[in-house]
Amino acid sequence: MVNFTYAAQLLPLLLLSPTSIKSSENKNSVVLANGFTATHLNLRPSFLPRGGSLDNNKSALSSSASAVESDVGPAMEVSQGNWDLLSDRGKAALSRLILYDMSSGNDGQKHVYGEWPEAGVQDEEKCMLAEQIADLDGSYPGGLPAYLSKAKTLLKESADGTNPFEEFEASVPEGESLSFEEPNANPHTGMTFTEAEQAGLTGIGDTVFVLVAGGLGERLGYSGIKLSLETNLCTNKCYLEVYAKYIQAMQRMAHLKTGKDHIRIPLVIMTSGDTDPLTRQLLKDNNNFGFDEGQVMIVKQDKVCALKDGNAGLSMKSKWEIETKPHGHGDVHHLLYREGLVDKWYNEGKKHVIFLQDTNALVINSVLPTLGVSIAKSFHMNSICIPRLAGEAAGAIARLEHKTDPEKSLVINVEYNQLDPLLSSQGDCKGDVADPTTGYSPYPGNANNIVIEMGAYAKTLRGEDQGVVIEFVNPKYKDETRTEFKKPTRLECMMQDIPKLFQKEMGSEANIGFTLFDRWFTFSPAKNSLEAGVEDVGKGGTAPGTMSSAESDKYIQNQRKLKFAGVDINVTEEKDLVPIAGIPVTPGPRVILCPGFAITQQEVVEKIEGGKITDRSTLVLEGEDLKVKNLDLDGALVIRTGHDCDVTVDGLVVRNTGYDLSEFPEGADVPEEVAIRGYTMNKSEAMEITITEPGKYHIGADGEVNKLE
Repeated sequence: MVNFTYAAQLLPLLLLSPTSIKSSENKNSVVLANGFTATHLNLRPSFLPRGGSLDNNKSALSSSASAVESDVGPAMEVSQGNWDLLSDRGKAALSRLILYDMSSGNDGQKHVYGEWPEAGVQDEEKCMLAEQIADLDGSYPGGLPAYLSKAKTLLKESADGTNPFEEFEASVPEGESLSFEEPNANPHTGMTFTEAEQAGLTGIGDTVFVLVAGGLGERLGYSGIKLSLETNLCTNKCYLEVYAKYIQAMQRMAHLKTGKDHIRIPLVIMTSGDTDPLTRQLLKDNNNFGFDEGQVMIVKQDKVCALKDGNAGLSMKSKWEIETKPHGHGDVHHLLYREGLVDKWYNEGKKHVIFLQDTNALVINSVLPTLGVSIAKSFHMNSICIPRLAGEAAGAIARLEHKTDPEKSLVINVEYNQLDPLLSSQGDCKGDVADPTTGYSPYPGNANNIVIEMGAYAKTLRGEDQGVVIEFVNPKYKDETRTEFKKPTRLECMMQDIPKLFQKEMGSEANIGFTLFDRWFTFSPAKNSLEAGVEDVGKGGTAPGTMSSAESDKYIQNQRKLKFAGVDINVTEEKDLVPIAGIPVTPGPRVILCPGFAITQQEVVEKIEGGKITDRSTLVLEGEDLKVKNLDLDGALVIRTGHDCDVTVDGLVVRNTGYDLSEFPEGADVPEEVAIRGYTMNKSEAMEITITEPGKYHIGADGEVNKLE
């Protein structure tokens, strides 16, 4: 039988008899097709809980359910001829939609199934619509009735202006503040960056990575998938390759730490219908970027129905197609549960799941220390955070204390437009204001990358919600009456709202915190088009979020790392930025330290010694056993070494034309992946050293490669 989730509860008694009667005497009567009459109909809905499973409710079904599933369509204004066109799954799903519509009392979905032309006219379209309804019904826990029921409730709360935090008071949660450049521990939290990173190294072999990548790059002005975008023009490596090489570098380090060469760190990529084929092709074209067969898994999220009005009426793209929209990255938790991956990892002894966004290459620097904080403080969930300006349009991590029931208290992301009203209603009623001692909000800004402990995660996903996080609606109303939408809306969900399920399943035992890093170290996402970035800069913004600003911030981050290691190098400050295509970027030097060269502070310090680099220079280092001492660089230098290549560069002097950036004329015919930056890189001249044959090597001042062993 098709998964029939609620008909037996919805209709305690539905007697169908083969007569031809049209009844209008009872207010609950309905117009029936030939051959059916409703002698009694109870239309009080009672749905399964969100994420509820039919397997646990089989006793609720009876033989009458089969009759309803088979016959409710022709009983409710779908002619027998049209009904006979549909597949069994199409009939079952359409039955559930009709029954839900009857229960709501307003025929809000009648435009979907009513007034079909007679059989023989547009039959193929009818079948396609029924199959789409079945797909949408089957992809959402609880089916379309659960989706529409929640939507009606949330849309009413939105129209009424209901405050979701009315019963809570906010406070700053427990967390850790770390700085790459600060050797001393934070007096309030007690860990140094080095201590946190070393603690993280103890757990790297027991991790799993999940990359949320359901969106295209349209907002950036790019029609392809964001994972395929080049993070920088020095190496031309795309985001997916950067993440892949970082995970593989962690994996190698786990081998060295444990002596267990069999350790594999899995990567799961969440795609959507838009990104799935392109993501698979990107992996295929690049031989999985070095991952073993089966090490990368893909889970695809489904879209959900768009809603046209406050009654949760389904929005139709055409008479025969329901409009759909993305549900949000919160789907990732249910997908991991549905595919059985979390239980599998738990049984294999994996300890933490690390969730990353698709276009923030800087975040890989903070993974190890955040993991270390999670281990040291036994956090069930740990959000990577950055300092947040008061009033900044960014979510904040807050502890919400329930006013009457401590078991309902939780630590969670609060969106900026909700934080100020919440803080304005409590304490000194000043709202979202800065801490005078730091100049920042005391509530850390959410960078939306998280580390979750596997045991607590598995327990939470096994709960009745099955990882379906609490949803919300964000309709754009036409006017102050808040009754009509400017465009269709839908239910949405966010990955970072999983603490609501932790609180539900674990209560006050849920231990949720954050780890705060300097913005330069961990946060510079590429999310906006060049035009939007230029507009933001024109208004005084300092974080345009373009591909060019993300690339520039990567170079600046590595400048700071080399400076920390003792290199004579200028670090670009805000006043030093120069406009290229309207976006302020670093004038140089442009430095890329690949994951294969160093992923920890300790590696940077041990592999780099002395030297000086001019502002116009470009440096790319890649190689796990590469060490660079007393480099004198004025130009471009690229060094790449392979596995088991022990290479020491000592006193190398480089003088050449190097690389520079060149804006192209406005309106120039260039590929969109170039247009989104506004410039190209002219690679005029560089010293390139590539060593792949295992052995021990020395490179001196003249750049000659000498094999020692």
